[in-house]
Amino acid sequence: MKIVFMGTPDLAAEVLDTMMKSGCEVTLAVTQPDRPKGRGRGVIRTPVHECADKWGIPVFSPERVKRPEAVQRLREEAPDLIVVAAFGQILSQEILDLPRYGCVNVHASLLPKYRGAAPIQWAVINGEEKSGVTIMQMDAGLDTGDILLQEEIPLSPRETGESLYEKMAKIGGELLVKALPMIEAGTLMPVRQDNEAASYASMLKKEMGNIDWNMPAEKIERLVRGLNSWPGAYTFISGKMLKIWGSEVTGREAQGEAGTVAGTDKKSIFVNCGEGVLALSEVQYEGKKRMSTQAFLLGAKVEPGQRLTAER
Repeated sequence: MKIVFMGTPDLAAEVLDTMMKSGCEVTLAVTQPDRPKGRGRGVIRTPVHECADKWGIPVFSPERVKRPEAVQRLREEAPDLIVVAAFGQILSQEILDLPRYGCVNVHASLLPKYRGAAPIQWAVINGEEKSGVTIMQMDAGLDTGDILLQEEIPLSPRETGESLYEKMAKIGGELLVKALPMIEAGTLMPVRQDNEAASYASMLKKEMGNIDWNMPAEKIERLVRGLNSWPGAYTFISGKMLKIWGSEVTGREAQGEAGTVAGTDKKSIFVNCGEGVLALSEVQYEGKKRMSTQAFLLGAKVEPGQRLTAER
């Protein structure tokens, strides 16, 4: 089966790598154009571009895949199937109708829950006990197509956006490879999504990480884990940004105003929240390296009553 693969980030690259290791016939990799990145503004290839180069797969990087010249390039490829994994562009109906077996998407949630751009992080932020991967037959809607295959993933109590992302990438590739021969044989039974049970996982924005200490400690702790590694949760102390990489709910009742330091010990900074107290265990001062709170407190003075704020 002749396959065109569309994807961009690390998750998609791992799916593509798994496909190639299993012997899939991927004749073209479509990914976002290379972009300048970093202080030197050097052009960085996408992870899918790098993976395709490793396997000797031709790469196509259109600015807009809906444009006529891009659609014509895909038509010339004459794929039997298009596989999409975190591509970053919406496909037109013309593209969806092009392959013999249509287009399938590797989506990192148990659809219809968490349609949209950031299903992995929102599952952690919202305290889900499980998530999973869905292989979906694509239609013109946003993650609304029929479900072909799913696999559940239990979330650990210390799950982060990053750790779940890695699990999803591995399982996504394996589940797709399992689905492909059944797609070709026509033995999968598509299941229509229940739109009444659908929820939307909106795109992450940097400002989402700005901690509102009026929230319960439990919700802030999940936010810290869900936004790890990007964009990261943060607050301001003495006019400087302090990123929070690790935290724990203490079970203690707040003894002061939300956002004030309740105290410290050798390993933690305790912060009063709207409900409860949060212990900060791993932090990163603006312009400094990520470190344990124990190491941070060796060089920074933090006192009870000191305020953590949403602005400098």
